[in-house]
Amino acid sequence: MTVIVCGVDEAGRGPLAGPVYAAAVILRPRRRIKGLRDSKKLTAAQREELAGEIRERALAWAVAHATVEEIDRINILRASLLAMQRAVALLSVVPEVARVDGNQAPELACTVPTVVGGDDSDPAISAASILAKTERDRVMEALEARYPDYGFARHKGYATQDHLLALDRFGPCEIHRRSFAPVRIAMLRGRSLFDFDLLPEQPEVALASGAAQAFPLPSSGAQPAVPAAAAAQAPATQPPATEPVITPCVASAQAPVAASPSTDAPPAPAA
Repeated sequence: MTVIVCGVDEAGRGPLAGPVYAAAVILRPRRRIKGLRDSKKLTAAQREELAGEIRERALAWAVAHATVEEIDRINILRASLLAMQRAVALLSVVPEVARVDGNQAPELACTVPTVVGGDDSDPAISAASILAKTERDRVMEALEARYPDYGFARHKGYATQDHLLALDRFGPCEIHRRSFAPVRIAMLRGRSLFDFDLLPEQPEVALASGAAQAFPLPSSGAQPAVPAAAAAQAPATQPPATEPVITPCVASAQAPVAASPSTDAPPAPAA
């Protein structure tokens, strides 16, 4: 009996601004994709080319995010795990095993082994890394038009020298993560473009086991609908008034596929 396995990874834990993204991918063993590796070791052009192949050849894929408000409220680690939960819930094929990059795993209904360095050694995790990275980069490039003073299209929100200089000069904007130290310092200097309140100590927030929590649905465009099971677990909510609508969660347009044991169903991971 075969086991349906997905790879899961995130992108955007380190930046000072913007949402954190996660992707989940179930590959077809008979439709191998050459060149899969850690997205950080690929050029932007290579990532975009591979992302197209992943969307075309994968049995199922999904991308989701956690907002800046969520990052500041529950901290970046929990927000990353929350984005992973959402991505897995959006898959059109339900996985039995979710292999997650790193040493921290989200709570899911399936088995969740962690794989340190998996984004460069496990093809499904590599594919998830690439989809999460390309989608987040696209969003940060689009936000350049709304916030032209910061150079988001160049550095994608990371703490480069140019970004830190812009933060010092203009203060934080509404997509900066106010729980991150450089942003808090800029806030205390009184140069904020947005009326931030100082954050209280972050409460302990438990993530729901085996369920995707509420997340914004597509507001425009021909994006695939959320699967009924995911929608039942996580009804759509409007983002806070102070949180700009950045991008919808996206999922594979493929309908669920009945996998053949000899062709499409991924094998169980080696013990």
